[in-house]
Amino acid sequence: MAETKTVKFIIQRQDNENSAPYEEEFEVPYRPGMNVISALMEVRRNPVNAKGQATSPITWDMNCLEEVCGACSMIINGKPRQSCSALVDQLEQPIRLAPMRTFPVVRDLQVDRSRMFDALKRVKAWIPIDGTYDLGPGPRMPENKRQWAYELSKCMTCGVCLEACPNVNSKSSFIGPQPLSQVRLFNAHPTGEMNKAERLETIMGEGGLTNCGNSQNCVQSCPKGIPLTTSIAALNRETTFQAFRNFFGSDRS
Repeated sequence: MAETKTVKFIIQRQDNENSAPYEEEFEVPYRPGMNVISALMEVRRNPVNAKGQATSPITWDMNCLEEVCGACSMIINGKPRQSCSALVDQLEQPIRLAPMRTFPVVRDLQVDRSRMFDALKRVKAWIPIDGTYDLGPGPRMPENKRQWAYELSKCMTCGVCLEACPNVNSKSSFIGPQPLSQVRLFNAHPTGEMNKAERLETIMGEGGLTNCGNSQNCVQSCPKGIPLTTSIAALNRETTFQAFRNFFGSDRS
């Protein structure tokens, strides 16, 4: 009888946010085309480690399973990425999994990404309109602006760029490249532009643009290929103009 092919995983585990991390090895039956998520689901179905000992199921976040929601971000072989699109056949083995350390660990591979969502609230990453009655069609964006704005809108709030950025850590208040790029996106919208000055002044303060070290790790790691550094450069220009407006007391945007 032919021997069943297996895939070895070394997973960094943590029982809760206050406990120490530890590693546990698992061997999962191989299937052609399997991704990291399907391997984790196999461990959850049969939570037995490589030593044959029964253990607790692995905890992680997931949702869409097609690299759209951004929930399943983790460190795979030393790099932050989406586990749903990480194919076992394309990974060096043994495959090492760990949680993103930019965010507090909840348990195992599950992290609390509140830091990123709080930053989006801080920069007002939305378009405030009154939806209680029909306002009619909104203003149209020029096609050339719409095209690059669409690239920014691909962001799925996965947190990979924050994990890759050396300036985003527990000792820094830097909001990171993702919220900054969203400032550029919503400031480009004809309706969102109403709050342009407010957003710019927010990122001119503590934890904003000046905390960016221009390592460019973010744009290299982004799973959607979003031009994050281009947005940061454009915002540096916009905040310079905003500083002049503030100095000379102009209300023009």
